[in-house]
Amino acid sequence: MLIFFMIKTTVFSLLFLVFSLAGTAWSDIFRYTDESGVVCYTDAPFGKKTELVLRENRPEEKQSLSLKQPIARADYSHYVQKAATKYDIDSALINAVIKTESNGNHKAISRKGAIGLMQLMPTTASDMNVRNPYNPEENIEGGTRYLRAMLEKFNGDLTLALAAYNAGPGTVEKYRSVPPISETRDYVKKVYSLYKGKQNYTTSGMPSKNEPPPQAKQAPIYKVTLDDGTILFTNATIAKTTKLRF
Repeated sequence: MLIFFMIKTTVFSLLFLVFSLAGTAWSDIFRYTDESGVVCYTDAPFGKKTELVLRENRPEEKQSLSLKQPIARADYSHYVQKAATKYDIDSALINAVIKTESNGNHKAISRKGAIGLMQLMPTTASDMNVRNPYNPEENIEGGTRYLRAMLEKFNGDLTLALAAYNAGPGTVEKYRSVPPISETRDYVKKVYSLYKGKQNYTTSGMPSKNEPPPQAKQAPIYKVTLDDGTILFTNATIAKTTKLRF
C-alpha cells in the first residue's frame, strides 16, 4: 500500500496522528521535498533527497530487522533469472550479491540507508527507476541493472564492478583499483567466494592470498673459454663470451 501525504510545513504531530489511524497498516515513512518546496511523506522512498523519518515497529516484532536476523526466505529465483537474462549477467552472480548484501532479507535496511535484497541506496534506486526498493522484483531488477552499468563502466572487470557496487564508482576511479577500504575488499572477496568458490583471482592490485609472489627474473649465465683453455661460467658479459646461455 502506497501512502502519500504532502504538507507545506513539517508538522510531525499531525503526521503521527494520520498514520496512527491506519491501524495495522503501519510502514516505514520517508520524507522528501519536491521542486515546489512541498514536503512530501511516503512509505515508498524515491527521489534523490529521501530521508527516513519513521520506522515501522509492529507489536509482534520485538527486534528490528537485521541483515543477520534469521527470517523465512522466499524464493526469488524467477526474478533473478528474469533479470539475468535481460542484462546478460550470470544468475549465480546475482544470487551471490543478494546473499552478501542482505542475506535474502527483502526488508533489510543498512545503517547508511541502503534498502532491500540488493541494498539499493535511495538515489541509486531512483536512477534505476525503482519506485519501491522493498519490492523483491523491482529491487532485483534495479540492482542487476546497476551491476551491469558498473561492468560496462569498468570494461567488464568484475572485481572493479563489485567494488564500485559497494563503494561507489567515484571511489574506484579515484584509486584506479579496489579502494583500500576493508569493508569493500571483504565484500568483493565474499561475492567471489559465493560466486565461484575460493579460487584465485587477480585484478587491479588485489591478488589472492594463495597466489605465490612473482619470481624475480634470473640473470643469464654465459660460458667463457679463456686463452689457456679454462672454461668459465659467469653472469657478466666479457669480451670472450660465447653465445651459449642458460
